[in-house]
Amino acid sequence: MMKRIAIGLLMLVSLTAFAQHRINVVLKKQLDSVIVLDQKYRDILSLLMDPQKNDSTAKSLSMTVAQANNHYWPLQNKLDSLNVVFIEGVFKRYEYPGKTLVDTPANESAWYIIQHSQKIHKYIPIIKKAAEEGEIPFHLYAMMLDRDQMDLGQEQVYGTQVTCRVIKNGKNECFVWPIKDAAKVNERRKKAGFPNTVEENAQRLGVTYRVMKIDEVK
Repeated sequence: MMKRIAIGLLMLVSLTAFAQHRINVVLKKQLDSVIVLDQKYRDILSLLMDPQKNDSTAKSLSMTVAQANNHYWPLQNKLDSLNVVFIEGVFKRYEYPGKTLVDTPANESAWYIIQHSQKIHKYIPIIKKAAEEGEIPFHLYAMMLDRDQMDLGQEQVYGTQVTCRVIKNGKNECFVWPIKDAAKVNERRKKAGFPNTVEENAQRLGVTYRVMKIDEVK
């Protein structure tokens, strides 16, 4: 009798675990399609933003750099707007569609859509919760937090954001946005799951890292 009860309990636990980890295949496919749209023109736009590659990229398209930007940005912006509407509907129904619901890498799709939107500040609490629960990699939340802080004109935390603008001394400069407690940024980056240092990341993005103060850029 006890053996039958034990087997029954084991089956119940197994079925419960299966139910909790059942993937929403339909939503997963939708998110896979959404991320394709998110990236549709971004490779070209990234090349057009690179001072060393923008001229050759534009020439390959039989356009000037200005013409190419004026052509491709409206196309990508339209797709981004449609993607945000879709993801907002997903949030209302499921909260964040993480790996438990849609597996990987589809669990990162909603993050990309919000990261490329003007609604980061509105939805970053949802992203934070998903990261803390292991539904997305924590470093993705860290990147979004940095973007949000930069948009608000505040110091970033993990040193992920690079920008180009005219700073207070009148120079047009590309730099790593000011970092809160910059001396310990690499400790925070390691803890968040970044594989490189702030110096290495800046170099990867074509910038020489130096410590900037917020009053230098505002």
